[in-house]
Amino acid sequence: MTVAVLSAMARPLLEPQLPDWVEPRWYATTEELYALAPEAEIGWFDLYKNTEELYALAPEAEIGWFDLYKKEDMAEAIRRAVKLKWLNSIYAGIDGFPLEVMAERGVTFTNGAGINALTIAEYVVMGMLTVAKGYREVVRAQDRHEWLMDSPGKVELAGSRALLLGYGAIGKLIEARLAAFEVEVTKVRRSPGPGTLGPDDWRARLGEFDWVILAVPATADTDAMIGAAELAAMKPAATLINIARGAVVDQDALISALRDKTIAAAFLDVTTPEPLPAAHPLWELPNAHVTMHLSGRAQDKMFVRSVERFLANLDRWRRGEPVEPRVDLQLGY
Repeated sequence: MTVAVLSAMARPLLEPQLPDWVEPRWYATTEELYALAPEAEIGWFDLYKNTEELYALAPEAEIGWFDLYKKEDMAEAIRRAVKLKWLNSIYAGIDGFPLEVMAERGVTFTNGAGINALTIAEYVVMGMLTVAKGYREVVRAQDRHEWLMDSPGKVELAGSRALLLGYGAIGKLIEARLAAFEVEVTKVRRSPGPGTLGPDDWRARLGEFDWVILAVPATADTDAMIGAAELAAMKPAATLINIARGAVVDQDALISALRDKTIAAAFLDVTTPEPLPAAHPLWELPNAHVTMHLSGRAQDKMFVRSVERFLANLDRWRRGEPVEPRVDLQLGY
């Protein structure tokens, strides 16, 4: 039997489906977790404070699920998990994880890629419609009890062109949804194919697109991939949509482009830093839409999907089969 220390929040979903080789130990408080921690062989530790309890458990964990509110606490737990063989996380973005430590120890890392892809793809469509139809101004008019006589936005999605940078789980779902709106999508990816640009080709074509959508992982290669030159190359009527990471965009250059109306608008679910300070200029720009990194939270099925994936991976792990989605610790995604 393998002892599994699991959050009581997951008990209704997990308990009826756990395999018989797992002996679950449920905790509802951090004090209970602390008492049970030394016996844990598998851990699912969703804590948002008092991380000392997790640190006490981490050195014993062979399988760990260390999803904490602060990435630095998660990183510390991973560093202390000297017996760790498999780390599971609900986070899709892995910036802040000590990848080099896991690589040195031979740890298998499965992240949350795809768990929230559906709702993030829906958020992209929402952002495009919000900008196209001027919906923010409609909401503000309602707040003023003002009956508008004309639409503040007159752009139709049908027939427009979108450049999609990043063709993972999120990118594929974005493409499928935009097809229903008759948006012509051009993807940027390493593999050639129809409607595809290579990683060295897209910058020269930026002026052709009405929408530039960023869905790339945060890596050294994607850091500040959208800067002053890229923004200047975009259509003046184009909109930049970022649901990747704030660091993917040179934010100062973006602010200048929005102020100068080099581009029409930006829909930003991610910024640098997060939370965005109250006095930050992005809040005040009329053509900046800041949605506070809510795209992945705009759903109620993340926990269900995460549990299903965890259970499937438990079965694979027991049989010595690959777990998924597995992060390449060298590439960083």
